[in-house]
Amino acid sequence: MTSLERLEAREVPLGGLRAIFVQRTLPHRDRTLVGAWCFADHFGPSTTPMDVPPHPHCGLQTVTWLFEGEVEHRDSAGNTQIVRPGEVNLMTAGNGISHSEVSRAESLRGVQLWVAQPDASREADNGFDHFVTAATELPVLAGGATARVFVGSLCGASSPVRTFSPLVAAELQLDPRTVLDLEVDPDFEHGVIVDDGEVTLAPGDASEDEALLLERTELGVVETGQTLLRLTSGDDSARVILIGGTPLDEDIMMWWSFVARTHEEIVAARDEWQADTGRFGTVEGYVGEVARIPAPDLPAVRLKPRKGRRRSA
Repeated sequence: MTSLERLEAREVPLGGLRAIFVQRTLPHRDRTLVGAWCFADHFGPSTTPMDVPPHPHCGLQTVTWLFEGEVEHRDSAGNTQIVRPGEVNLMTAGNGISHSEVSRAESLRGVQLWVAQPDASREADNGFDHFVTAATELPVLAGGATARVFVGSLCGASSPVRTFSPLVAAELQLDPRTVLDLEVDPDFEHGVIVDDGEVTLAPGDASEDEALLLERTELGVVETGQTLLRLTSGDDSARVILIGGTPLDEDIMMWWSFVARTHEEIVAARDEWQADTGRFGTVEGYVGEVARIPAPDLPAVRLKPRKGRRRSA
């Protein structure tokens, strides 16, 4: 039984009438989580501005990583920050926060990732961290491959970004026709999102026939138990995002911009955002056609939890 899985992205508009379109691979109908990573948007290269009005979150952390451009973050805790390539914005929602995201450059390219907070921490206070030098530049890993670690640890390099469960995230760049054997934590599930070029992904125990060819925007997933991942670029250079973490052994409820555990919690979060009770605060200084994004209507049926740790049959 292979430990590999390919997830194709779906195109999603982000930001209203003149939306930027993003490629979303998580959550996916075939998979909810890679470790505690529960959401993955890949965007650009695009000259369409990103302008996402204030909207709420709870029960998660957002991680923004850019390849090109600048994004202005404003949140209801009073934080305003420009994030640039090589810097990390980490917002912890906890019990509730709201924020806006607006691009400040002609071209934009990058990823936004969400982490589901474990049950023990998801009701904690919200918070925000910005790290200018969080990404550690590793030496050349193999003829023409480099890595920048912006969450967790990889190949002896560590990021100061604070998380609530064991995680890793890194940008890997491979020159043409490069074979990279990457040592990884066998307790982690891993995912590889292709930003540019194409790569072949294989765990250390896979045969050549089992290797996955991943093209731009696709996500390849490798289950736990692997100590080595082999990434091979094609005739062109390639850039990928590696994510990973220990399986989150909790079933989660995801709807709109909320991560919870029960249908009732989702209903309560939506009602409080719509009623502007103060739970999610107010984003000051945002200027746009829409002051805040209203929550969509809930479905007519009860929401069902998404499975956490994937259990073998």
